[in-house]
Amino acid sequence: MSAARPAPVVGVLALQGDVREHRAVLESLGATVVLVRRASELESVDALVLPGGESTTIDKLLRAFDLFGPVKDAIAGGLPTLGSCAGMILMARDILGGIEGQQTLDAIPMTVRRNAFGRQVDSSEVELTWVPDGSSMHATFIRAPWVEAHDPEVEVLATADAHGGKVVAVRYRRCIATAFHPEISGDSRVHEALLALIAESDE
Repeated sequence: MSAARPAPVVGVLALQGDVREHRAVLESLGATVVLVRRASELESVDALVLPGGESTTIDKLLRAFDLFGPVKDAIAGGLPTLGSCAGMILMARDILGGIEGQQTLDAIPMTVRRNAFGRQVDSSEVELTWVPDGSSMHATFIRAPWVEAHDPEVEVLATADAHGGKVVAVRYRRCIATAFHPEISGDSRVHEALLALIAESDE
């Protein structure tokens, strides 16, 4: 009888944003969660979550905590990573509507439009199409971006039909990014997809 596979260890970047909510979903799926505030903590994780929050603030904090380079290198090295909302912006190659000096981790060859769904008062709940199986997904958007353009090798995971079919979730190599907040929707498919990337890495 083979030994049980140990629980995956997922780091959640804990500088700003929806840290607690991501942690709750991941733990409900059986993962062990590490809150990442130092570069050394990246060494112990099987995957990483870049939570929603304020993308310019997280960018500045990554640099202030000397985490920008280590996180970028870890993702480039194949660490399975999920970025939600602000995390999607951080993972993009290019930003429309960013502020002067705003940097990205250049993890996914796509262009995202910051605050595409409007400001905080325009936050909304939207029914999406989950492309892998064509099913619907209920999602919450809070000052959310969307994908304006992406390279052909980027896989579309979800589109917002009510907004002209805009791309709101993608996968590229071992990276997943969503414009919405999967940690508060009650639907765990996005986090399950992240854990599946860990399983693929172990094979």
